[in-house]
Amino acid sequence: MEQDPGTPSRRKQVTKMGLRVGVSLVMLVVLVANVPSFRWGDLVPEWTFGTALWLGAAAVLTLIAFVLSAVRWQKVLEALEIRTDLRRLVRHYLAGQFVSNVLPTTIGGDVLRVSRLSKDTGESPGTFASVVLERLTGWLVLPVITIIGFAVNPGLRHLGQATGVALGIAAATLVLLVGLLTAVASRRIGGRFGANEGWRRFAGAVHLGVTRLKEHPSAAANVLLAGFAYQFAMVLAAVAAAQTLGLHDAGLTALLAFFPAVLIAQVMPVPTISGLGVREGAFVLFLHPLGVAQEQAIALGLLLYLLNVGVSLLGAPAFAAGGSKRNRTPATPVAAAA
Repeated sequence: MEQDPGTPSRRKQVTKMGLRVGVSLVMLVVLVANVPSFRWGDLVPEWTFGTALWLGAAAVLTLIAFVLSAVRWQKVLEALEIRTDLRRLVRHYLAGQFVSNVLPTTIGGDVLRVSRLSKDTGESPGTFASVVLERLTGWLVLPVITIIGFAVNPGLRHLGQATGVALGIAAATLVLLVGLLTAVASRRIGGRFGANEGWRRFAGAVHLGVTRLKEHPSAAANVLLAGFAYQFAMVLAAVAAAQTLGLHDAGLTALLAFFPAVLIAQVMPVPTISGLGVREGAFVLFLHPLGVAQEQAIALGLLLYLLNVGVSLLGAPAFAAGGSKRNRTPATPVAAAA
């Protein structure tokens, strides 16, 4: 049912969206105000054939990353013994990206993914668990990529605050993730929800999913491998975007070390539009010590945002089609596998 614009729920959503837009704009204004002799033209690269090639490569790599993320999701579902079609998952994932990155809504794309795949499988708790676990693997992979970046390029270890913040984010993320997974996997904490109804079923499904991954190392390895492939494609897309802007100091190893920290920072609980403002500030912090001008670092953040929005538009047809009717995929409920 459509909500009346005057209902409290609708007003709350509008207020939240206005807050997110306002915070992003304020952060961008503050960043720009701190750039000496800033000119908007500095954000736009000189248009050449090479620029077009790098921009096209960045867009293609972003799309490949989206597909690889759907592959990672499929690997998690397989570990939970929920069989699905990859093409279907790609459509659901693109529709979710369209909701998250394009539509002016406070409802996340992950909610859409859970809703639509649940209709396909008839297994809501397991589907919910698959999305949660897919996200959690990213929090494991990103810090590891940062560590790899610093390992292969020792010169990045001596950039003062930039190095300290990036390694601090990586270490804190790993500690929090290990603590969370330990709690979720524990029978005393996570296991207490397994036999409950209502929302507790969903928390229990996550517990049983973590347990299944622990008991099947090969399945966990497949999930992590797909996760590394996805995040590496994202790093390559960032490298191509940097080359589009002529940022030759922001090479592969530098972005291996710093881009994961940017990705983690932009999803922190700050009310912004898809991390707009946070991402650009993080790039200024990490890339300026490498010789990248502040306005160029801001431009890289904005370009990556626009690339995500542009590629997410490919999800518009899947979103518009809605949860089209189809025969449910036979699925083994995750709770039954414990």
